[in-house]
This record gives sequence, C-alpha cells and structure tokens, in this order.
Amino acid sequence: MNLINTFNEKYGTGESEQDTLTGTQEIISSIPPEFSTPEHLKKIFSFLDLTTLNPEDNIATAQKFTNNLNVFASSFPEMPSVAAICVYPLLVEGIRLYLKAPGVKIAAVGAGFPSSQTFLAIKLAECGLLVKKGADEIDVVISAGRFLAGEHLAVLNELILIREATAGVKLKVILETGLLKTAENIRLASIIAMEAGADFIKTSTGKIPVAATPGAVYTMARAIRDFQKVSNKAVGIKPAGGIVEVSDALVYYHMIFKLLGEEWLIPGRFRIGASRLANNLLSRITEREVLYF
Repeated sequence: MNLINTFNEKYGTGESEQDTLTGTQEIISSIPPEFSTPEHLKKIFSFLDLTTLNPEDNIATAQKFTNNLNVFASSFPEMPSVAAICVYPLLVEGIRLYLKAPGVKIAAVGAGFPSSQTFLAIKLAECGLLVKKGADEIDVVISAGRFLAGEHLAVLNELILIREATAGVKLKVILETGLLKTAENIRLASIIAMEAGADFIKTSTGKIPVAATPGAVYTMARAIRDFQKVSNKAVGIKPAGGIVEVSDALVYYHMIFKLLGEEWLIPGRFRIGASRLANNLLSRITEREVLYF
C-alpha cells in the first residue's frame, strides 16, 4: 500500500517548497498591527500549553509549578488561564492532586517521548497508564526513523494502536518537523497522524536543534484544511519548541487565522507549547517585567 499515492489522490498533493516559502513570507509580512494589542495577546496566552520537561523535574518542582497556576488568577485577575500544563508522565498523578486552577488541563508526553525509539508494547502501556493516572491530554511522537525509512504504513498502524490506547483523552501527535525537513514529508506525516485519529498535530518535541518553524506550521495548517474538506473533521494544531518571543507567537497566531480561520482561534483547536513565552506575554501586556513562571 503506497500511502503517498493514496493520500495524494484523497487530499491533493499540497504546495511545492517554493509556494510554501512564498505563502509563509506573505503571512509573516502582513501581520495586522491590531494583533499586538493586549486583547489579542491575552488570547494567545489562553492557548499556551505551559511546559516543563526538564531532567531535574520532580514532585517538589511540580507542586511549585502547579501552585503558581492555582494562585495566578489572584495575581493577574484580568488574564485568562493557560490551556494546559505539559509534563513528564511521573508527575501527572501528583499534579492531578495539586491542580486547582479551573479549566487548566493536564497534558503529558508519552509513548517513548522524545525519540519514540522503544517497543510498541511499552508505548501502549505508557499511554494506558497515563490515562489511568488522570492525564487529560497525551502528546506522543511519531516514529520519525521509520517514517524517513519509508515505512509509512507502519507509522500509521502504530498511531492507530496508540489512538486506541488513549481513548477518552485528547491525543496530540508530534511530527518532529525539524527531522522531516521537506514540505512533502511534513504534509504526509500530518495526514498520517490525522488519519490515525489525532486530535492535534504538533510540530516538535523541543529536544532537537530545529523545532517549530513558520514553514512547517504553514504546511501543517494547509494539510488540516485539506483533511477537513474531505473528512469533515476539524483537527487542532500546536506549534511547539523554541517559541520564546511575543513576535514568534504572533506569526503563528496570524498564520492560523489566515489559513484556518477565526474558528481555529480557540484552545480546543490551537495551542502553543512554550515555557518562557508566558512571562514574555505577561510582560508585554502589563508593560513591566514579569518573571512569574
């Protein structure tokens, strides 16, 4: 089964590298000035998956991280909450006990994050444990090595099994676009993830040198649009990795608005995975330096 031909016939071939570059640059160069107002910046803040994925994370750091969210509304009463906090599997159960901030979801990385270089049985078991421990959302990585080796059907079948193991929670599939490199590869990986049942497709783990890029997000958003036309299913999108400055977030915010429409500018369809970006958004909105998170 040649998935490339099958999906090209079903969803179209997508744009060339040059058209992707041109389209990306047009969007970057046409961000409306009003998108930099506090109203829009607060909206971007509400899309954050506030992330801590450090090797030194432990239950004490998780409790401090969570307590900051619990009292956030009293410190910043005019601000919305973030969409979710994203952590390693071992912290999910503790955070479930500590988290009191209304509406904030618990997202966990799983299935052999960040390289996906382990046995399928372990990936499925980890996902099952995360569901039992109380994760609301699970972020998993495609088997990029197998994808780049041309084993596209194997990647699809693995993701279908992961989708079954994560039934009842939101599944975000990380494409690791920095490894896929080309628009053709990124589009195909996007379609595979969506065909397998992903609720979101996500750019990156943040653990390799090349993370989220406007070109990758442009290609993913176009794939989402083409997938929706055929399947009538709206899949979310999550740029993540290396998104630090407010200007970076504005690029992705405007890109999703232009390519997918205002109906995607909700936490149920758009997230930004970041850590330092939260303080930078707060600093811009309040017009003072904020080092809250």
